[in-house]
Amino acid sequence: MGNMGPVLPRPGFLETLRKITQENGVILIFDEVITGFRIALGGAQEYFRIRPDMTVLGKILGGGLPIAAFGGRREIMEKLAPLGGVYQAGTYSGNPVSVAASLAALQSLKRRARQLYPKLEKTGEQVRRGISDFIGSANLAAQVSGLSSMFQIFFTDHAVTDYDSAKKSDTTRFNKYFQSLLASRVFVPPSQFETCFLATSHNDDEIQVTLEAIGSALSKLSA
Repeated sequence: MGNMGPVLPRPGFLETLRKITQENGVILIFDEVITGFRIALGGAQEYFRIRPDMTVLGKILGGGLPIAAFGGRREIMEKLAPLGGVYQAGTYSGNPVSVAASLAALQSLKRRARQLYPKLEKTGEQVRRGISDFIGSANLAAQVSGLSSMFQIFFTDHAVTDYDSAKKSDTTRFNKYFQSLLASRVFVPPSQFETCFLATSHNDDEIQVTLEAIGSALSKLSA
């Protein structure tokens, strides 16, 4: 999950979900609006090696331009018009500028995937490990969660495994953390329930500055 901060699936959860849906003839849909292309070229389904029946993607597909897409198994997609009887259309469907941007983004990602994703994985691990060390040094009731290019600090000492446990986070403390980072000229999403993303354009100096700002912000919270 990513729309409440990065909450990782428990071991075996996705495998069990895939097994149950297959046994009962239920279509398994992966919402990859957040995870698509950010953690692997094939998104979370590639990262966790689970193949859904359908996938939903968002604006990252267009390199930031407004676009959304869905796809799935051939026998499902052939239910859509003009091959099938399910009509699907929209005023902005197939916008040529967004589609051209999407094709360019996909071609670029595919061409550079072997370099991009290992770098994101390495940088993400560096950031999460650094934050975890800061939390320990400050003795805060907090934890860092994420994978690959995604991370977030949850200000709670409870394990964050779902929406209910994420809601137990201290949003007042998060706001102080956010304001401290902003004062250090480091901008992260202004909500406890958002996800921070790393990009391959972030260089080593920027990562170091970010970690130093996070360390300072967490230290102030423990004072």
